[in-house]
Amino acid sequence: KTPIERYRNIGISAHIDAGKTTTTERILFYTGVNHKIGEVHDGAATMDWMEQEQERGITITSAATTCFWKGMAGQFDQHRINIIDTPGHVDFTIEVERSMRVLDGACMVYCAVGGVQPQSETVWRQANKYKVPRLAFVNKMDRAGANFFKVYDQMRSRLKANPVPLQVPIGAEDKFEGVVDLIKMKAIFWDEASQGMKFDYRDIPADLKADCDKWRSNMVEAAAEANEDLMNKYLEEGELSESDILLGLRTRTIASEIVPMMCGSAFKNKGVQAMLDKVVELMPAPTDIPPTRAEDEDGKEMFLKASDDEKFSALAFKIMTDPFVGQLIFFRVYSGVVNAGDTVYNPLKGKKERIGRIVQMHANTREPIDEVRAGDIAAAVGLKDATTGDTLCAVNEEIILERMIFPEPVIHVAVEPKTKADQEKMGIALNRLAQEDPSFRVKTDEETNQTIISGMGELHLEILVDRMKREFGVEANVGAPQVAYREAYKKTVEIEGKFVKQSGGKGQYGHVWLKMEPNEAGKGFEFVDAIKGGTVPREFIPAVEKGLRETIPSGVLAGFPVVDAKVTLFDGSYHDVDSNENAFKMAASIAFKDGMRKADPVLLEPMMAVEVETPEDYMGDVMGDLSSRRGMIQGMDDSASGKIIRAEVPLAEMFGYSTVVRSLSQGRASYSMEFKHYSEAPRNVADAIMNKK
Repeated sequence: KTPIERYRNIGISAHIDAGKTTTTERILFYTGVNHKIGEVHDGAATMDWMEQEQERGITITSAATTCFWKGMAGQFDQHRINIIDTPGHVDFTIEVERSMRVLDGACMVYCAVGGVQPQSETVWRQANKYKVPRLAFVNKMDRAGANFFKVYDQMRSRLKANPVPLQVPIGAEDKFEGVVDLIKMKAIFWDEASQGMKFDYRDIPADLKADCDKWRSNMVEAAAEANEDLMNKYLEEGELSESDILLGLRTRTIASEIVPMMCGSAFKNKGVQAMLDKVVELMPAPTDIPPTRAEDEDGKEMFLKASDDEKFSALAFKIMTDPFVGQLIFFRVYSGVVNAGDTVYNPLKGKKERIGRIVQMHANTREPIDEVRAGDIAAAVGLKDATTGDTLCAVNEEIILERMIFPEPVIHVAVEPKTKADQEKMGIALNRLAQEDPSFRVKTDEETNQTIISGMGELHLEILVDRMKREFGVEANVGAPQVAYREAYKKTVEIEGKFVKQSGGKGQYGHVWLKMEPNEAGKGFEFVDAIKGGTVPREFIPAVEKGLRETIPSGVLAGFPVVDAKVTLFDGSYHDVDSNENAFKMAASIAFKDGMRKADPVLLEPMMAVEVETPEDYMGDVMGDLSSRRGMIQGMDDSASGKIIRAEVPLAEMFGYSTVVRSLSQGRASYSMEFKHYSEAPRNVADAIMNKK
């Protein structure tokens, strides 16, 4: 058994074309899992195992893969590395968030030509949020325009990171030969014939000596700042031993104070092997990270250590439908041990479940295992109720790990099956997909009876419709995308609501006074009970809140959900015989609708942060076009291929933008966008939307 100190749970994350999948492939090859390297451009990469990814050449689902590593020169005891492959496309940021939650460290792959791109910044922010230690691998050093130190500068300026190069490249572009290891102060050359399995150390080329000395002292200084002992040693001797350098770098990497930087060309089999060594030497084991915060059944805070002797707790972080075994639930064990056949408890659902089998994935093959110990990642077969973000724990020991927060979808489309017979099959398919992906929602529109699916962007929904066809055999027609508008109000009002029917027999009587205030943006709906002296009896107050919650999904302007409302029930009256829950529910609903009309209601639309990277020749056209889409230009940056334009644009104006931006720039510009916030729609836009309803 591998002791827990030799586990590494790492994510590999990158911008779309930085070569992440190729890098992962090489890792699987060198760790002996794959005997023939799968190349992305012939669609055979092991990690991208859903058909669609193979066609599009982008990574969508994060598969967790287990592999073993003893070091480039066999210098370590065997380490067990769990790799969580994370998607690089902005529509899939939910996947990235989800994998960040279960990682202990991340390896950021950057393209030596493209450098730090917009998506890299999004991923960086997510890694900051979960305080994930990182190392950087600058890939594609063999490509025209490759520049290692340019990426170093961009990491400092764009990511505000503190990168520390551990290597200096020998040559670049088609002259890229190998790297200088600044810890050993030796040049490493990998052997092409054995696909990089063999390598040798040589002396540093004379023309690089001065550069290497400069970057070495930069690295040693960074290591010395880890603690006083190392600092004193360094000040006295002006140097540190190899083991001290590694200790210092490891301490500071795990504390997220520095980002060790390496380089190579995965495609040319150079550099990935050395990066794996640094994953072992510098990335944290599950025992190196602070204990995980959790709550017990009374909501009291507790901390879980990564130890086999603690109570069992695990987090389900991904659901996948597997053609052979049905539903696989990927989970990470934070404490204790679980065995195949155990019954576990899911506190968020309040259900007990038996784990049938446990498997570990090696890219696309699976190996059945009997137990999963603290710190490890595996997939369970046979859990019916668990969904992404659920905690699993021992039956009589309730533990809830922190819940994940998932973004609200910003785009809707109506879907209908091409043949009526597929209606039921489509329902099953959509529910299965929604279970796997919390940022994807399915609902039926009550007025039109259409099935509406919502997600994080056009590509996101396109891929889900595509999966429905491939995996479930349902072909669907997709309507035009619709924007998820919201409604809010700006003034504070006090308003009365009365629901009275007394015409003989049992009547209805509900009467409330509400104070309606706008809530802080993003706070959502808040209900405050401020009844004094029983003017509305206790038992009817939940009915008032229920009436409000049932009214909120449909506002008064155009029937969109109302957000950020704070409503206080402060007075009312009741009738001994005729008052009941329904009457108070109705009274609250009437009051809210009435109040909203008087409180200066407004329509809110989703605003997207858009980044367009374009050669300078097309910059004017691109900016002009963004302005014509009611976009606000926020700023500009230089990039490898010209300029990056940052703007905030309403989602409603961005449909079909990919075709437009391609034709404006003769196919040379690329863009990414993500949801930023809701803001008030201008009068003319709001009127047009209300007239459509």
